[in-house]
Amino acid sequence: MRGFIRMIGLLSLLILLPVSLARAQAPSPEALAAAKDVVATIHMDEQLSAILPAMVKNLKPSIVQGRPEVDRQYDAVAPLIVDGFKARMSELIDAAAIVYARNFSTEDLQALNEFYKTPLGQRLLQKLPIVTQETMVAGAKFGRSVGEDMDKRMKEELRKRGVNL
Repeated sequence: MRGFIRMIGLLSLLILLPVSLARAQAPSPEALAAAKDVVATIHMDEQLSAILPAMVKNLKPSIVQGRPEVDRQYDAVAPLIVDGFKARMSELIDAAAIVYARNFSTEDLQALNEFYKTPLGQRLLQKLPIVTQETMVAGAKFGRSVGEDMDKRMKEELRKRGVNL
């Protein structure tokens, strides 16, 4: 009987803990308003619109895999996919504002907003899409290289241990 009561108590804790944590992490209305200002000032919608084509381009090799018929279809479908994501951009922008509001104080958010309005902040915003695209390309290249190396090493180690691959 005691075990059953402990189990009920543990289950209650496991059910109620995430609810209380979610409430504790809810940003204040002031922080959320300041975060929305930051997201608007940094033109997050434009930044995301600029990187979506690069994301689709980086995804292409893993889907196409050298198949010409898939390559042609991929190129035809890609703009539709990008447009579909752009139509839902406000969901991500709202989520980003909540993330900013949870991680920065209202004062920090106001200071960020002021920074992004300065000449340096504006230059950063101007260059951020290309920096992000170039970083994504470098990350994809690095990921492929590391992935290939990991694959090779894993197979070598497994073979050393007698695994027949």
